[in-house]
Amino acid sequence: MGKNDNKILLLDDEGQEIELYVLEQTTLAGKNYLLTADSLEDDGVVMIMKEVELEDDMVSYEFVEDEEELKIISGIFNELTDEFEVRL
Repeated sequence: MGKNDNKILLLDDEGQEIELYVLEQTTLAGKNYLLTADSLEDDGVVMIMKEVELEDDMVSYEFVEDEEELKIISGIFNELTDEFEVRL
């Protein structure tokens, strides 16, 4: 995956599109995780998302909300990149 050239589009609760930049990805215990940001500027918000399987072999991504899971995955992302630090 190229640095900062991949984007994903999500829909918020009101149906508005949200564009996120995919900064990094990793797999843990068979689950794919994405490190995303709403901006590439210093004040951007970084979010961790995980892949969720849907019907018919389709997948979606949801924000990781479990604190323990966030600690583990943010530690892995911190090891994968030197450009920034993921903090909870």
